Amino acid sequence: MSVFPLLLLGLMLLGAGSAVNLQARFAATDLARPGTRARDLSIVVWSTTIGAVLGPNLFGPGEAVGAVLGLPPLTGAFAFSVAAQLGAALVYLTGLRPDPLLAAMSMRDLSVKAPRPRSGSLILRSNPRARYAVAAVALSHATMVALMSMTPVHLREHGASLVIVGFTISLHIAGMYALSPIFGCLADKAGRLPVVLVGQAMLLASLLIAGVAADSRTAVTISLVLLGLGWSASVVAGSAMVAESVHIQDRPAIQGISDLSMNAAGAVGGALAGPVLASVGYSGLGFLAMTLVAVVVIWTALHARRPSAPAQPVRS
Repeated sequence: MSVFPLLLLGLMLLGAGSAVNLQARFAATDLARPGTRARDLSIVVWSTTIGAVLGPNLFGPGEAVGAVLGLPPLTGAFAFSVAAQLGAALVYLTGLRPDPLLAAMSMRDLSVKAPRPRSGSLILRSNPRARYAVAAVALSHATMVALMSMTPVHLREHGASLVIVGFTISLHIAGMYALSPIFGCLADKAGRLPVVLVGQAMLLASLLIAGVAADSRTAVTISLVLLGLGWSASVVAGSAMVAESVHIQDRPAIQGISDLSMNAAGAVGGALAGPVLASVGYSGLGFLAMTLVAVVVIWTALHARRPSAPAQPVRS
């Protein structure tokens, strides 16, 4: 117990590292052409599939490596995490040269004077497009986390084995990441708002299935797959809107506040999902989460009536 606070500190730092890594998807947009920006971003999101699929399967090999290194039981897999983080740092140090954001800023039309960079909170107050994009991503993430976080508890309470729970969550993760390039291409061809609405439709279908068929393991699995797909479509299209809603020099600020809002909304959604599950059950949780989808759909309809902001001039 004496090292438990150190464990919490380590987990907090690991979470901070994951949050920073999540920002990598925006780096793909800095030098992307407007017609491929969402696709380029989605490829970075898709790459998460590799770690998400491999990670849970490294527990056994990790124990073998841990035994060789003399690590305590159940900690050997962290050796792979250390190696992966060091590898990621090496990629950042060698692969992002020149920095894509700085390179993009150097390509601006020098005849147009760029305004001074603004804070993320100021951008949200003054830029309706950025405000909508941040909200769409955050609320979609909160919807996903709220239902997903309680699904293992619900399945275990209904007698599902750990194998079934793990398989269900694996399919959900595959839905989140594996098809993201498809949604990226759709967002480039059909537009950001239609793909956000497609994502909300899949989230709504997921919540409806969870609400009316909570006792069926097959239905819950289908619901979780749709939940992942809806998250993917909404976050890919919404993130592309976040990146292109402001001038280049304002991108880091709005992208940072977008991910802050996204993760804060997910934390609140996950924290509230437990009491909701205890009070009204899994079905009730699904029905109540529909209110978040309704907010995004209504906001999308209102935002669609606004004229699009002109793109920032760039030197050829």
